[in-house]
Amino acid sequence: MISAQDLSSAELAALLHFHADAGVDWLLEDTSIDRFAEFSASRQSRPAQREAQQQPQQAEPASRAPAQTETGRRTAAPSRAAPAAPPIQTNVAMPDEQAIAAARFAAESARSLSELKSALESFNGCNLKNSARNTIFAEGDPSSGIMVIGPMPDADDDREGQPFLGKTGLLLDRMLAAIGLDRANLLLTNVVPWRPPGNRSPSGPEMEICRPFIERQVALAEPKALLLLGNFTARFFFGGTGTIHTLRGQWRDVASGHGTVPAIATLHPQELLNAPASKPLAWQDLLAFQANIRQM
Repeated sequence: MISAQDLSSAELAALLHFHADAGVDWLLEDTSIDRFAEFSASRQSRPAQREAQQQPQQAEPASRAPAQTETGRRTAAPSRAAPAAPPIQTNVAMPDEQAIAAARFAAESARSLSELKSALESFNGCNLKNSARNTIFAEGDPSSGIMVIGPMPDADDDREGQPFLGKTGLLLDRMLAAIGLDRANLLLTNVVPWRPPGNRSPSGPEMEICRPFIERQVALAEPKALLLLGNFTARFFFGGTGTIHTLRGQWRDVASGHGTVPAIATLHPQELLNAPASKPLAWQDLLAFQANIRQM
């Protein structure tokens, strides 16, 4: 085992960041414990415990035998009532259809973004919320007419409770600044408000449970243009099974409330960090988005 004292500051910071991304919040013990030694000692003690359980029980002491009355008859010893078993508490999962209906009712009942945020924070019908630290809601200026939508929070977002932080957030800020935008002057949000465990993709039912909330966000914000980030977000709004490279760069209408909103998809900042060669494609999409919002 490598001691923390043997690590440099940079190595220790990288190790702590790795544990944070894996979901480790704090140390359980002040000192390390050899669990393998505990398990070995437990296995060695099992035969002795089993032998003790198999020994015949001794006869009941005479002092505890039934008392004899003056007439020679024995009376039965008073029996003790067995303690009542504690009630078993189980968390019954809500069926997917019921959860989707409850999400739709909660979202449609909201008459403002603040009401929708409260409804989302009190909604417990999605299993993703059980493993997430925070509920990530829209942030920014809803009156700007510009809405940028990503797929789901990552570890940094979930830890801080805000959308698009960390390296992806810094790159997104640069992308927006390149076309004269700032996150404070638009509405920034995610399709899924809770980080899935291990950053996995949400399941089909989980997506449908989250759908009423993001669709209601778009309807209440009434944006004039949508910028969709990444493959997941593009498929969510456009449908189909295409990749971001086949869905990007094309203006399409997205249903919202009683009308439609023009939307264009581009690569997610994380995809650009993984494949910097795709940055020219994202730049083309950003220029197309800039040309559209200038006409607003």
